[in-house]
Amino acid sequence: MTLLYGLMFVLSGGILLTITYLLANRPNGFFLFSRGDGGASFPADGGIHLYPDTVGPGALNAFAKAQREQAERQHAAEMHDLLIESGIALAIMSVIAIGLGWLIAGRVLRPLRTMTSSIQRISARNVHERLAVAGPDDELKDLADTVDGLLGRLETALDSHKRFVANAAHELRTPLTVEHALLEESLIDRGATVDSFRANFERLLVLSEQQAQLLESLLTLSSSERGLDRREPLDLGELADRAVLGWRPEAERRGLCVEAKTTPADIWGDAPLIERLVANLLDNASGYNVDQGWVRAETRVEDDRAVVRVSNSGPVIPADRVDGLLEPFQRLDRTAGDGHHGLGLSIVRSIADVHGATLHARARPQGGLVVEAAFPLRVADQRPRHHHGPARHSVQP
Repeated sequence: MTLLYGLMFVLSGGILLTITYLLANRPNGFFLFSRGDGGASFPADGGIHLYPDTVGPGALNAFAKAQREQAERQHAAEMHDLLIESGIALAIMSVIAIGLGWLIAGRVLRPLRTMTSSIQRISARNVHERLAVAGPDDELKDLADTVDGLLGRLETALDSHKRFVANAAHELRTPLTVEHALLEESLIDRGATVDSFRANFERLLVLSEQQAQLLESLLTLSSSERGLDRREPLDLGELADRAVLGWRPEAERRGLCVEAKTTPADIWGDAPLIERLVANLLDNASGYNVDQGWVRAETRVEDDRAVVRVSNSGPVIPADRVDGLLEPFQRLDRTAGDGHHGLGLSIVRSIADVHGATLHARARPQGGLVVEAAFPLRVADQRPRHHHGPARHSVQP
């Protein structure tokens, strides 16, 4: 900034001196003219008068030429002196301007250097710290407030990541502990039979399948949070029908009544992720249900949005617990070995985020849950828009 200030001053001073030099170098109107009687006046303001009875015409012309040459030499010397003195003045003022520019730049950039030092000290251990710059609402204050907002969002993301890792470690530790106990039991039990070995192996196989499902859910959650690689035109009703068709045998095995009512609804999106969203909603509706319960899935177009809604019967859910069900590893009960890891609705929320959809969840007073995802409707000649911000979620009691 100091060099910029100095360069601007030098250029501005040079342009100003050039204009001054050109103005001072204009012709001054000095000339000699003859009178009608053979005499002459010199110069034009009549300061000197020559008459023929005292000076002849030849002497007059010689005198005029000498005076003109002398005036030109004097003017050239004055312009040269003006150029030299102006250059010296410009050089002196340039040094002063650079010094003043250095002082001003240092004062202006001092808050920025302070903010830079503060940001460099902030790490994952003290991400809770803020710049908290006080002063007038200028550009630097806006920058500091923006950085504070970014740090706040980063702190929230880090806290969420820490909770996610801790919950994932806990979910994986439990089946690993059980597997170790079963293997140890098989080794130390000298009276073990083939049937006991078979029973232990069957339990190990179930635990292995549960861990595989957990890892698959974690990978799906990670890939959905990363964003969409491509978007294609889709029919939400067709995808919902496909998901219900694949899930219906499991629902009938559990004795659930399934009702599907779908209408075409065009959207932009990733087909496997949308199918996974509907499948997770159906799995959640069947996993947290009651005997002889019901599950209802429907799609419709409402207020320029393509809506998929899954509702189900089930136990009564406290209103203050609904919002927690959208977080990873959160479920109503934490019964070990039930095959549920609390990732279904969090994956639904993540998929809705990357598609720019709004997610609504509310508990039914009679028991059960209603979850609704509303996607932007695809209209004619509309190109897909990549959504980078989080979707809005509302939890209604």
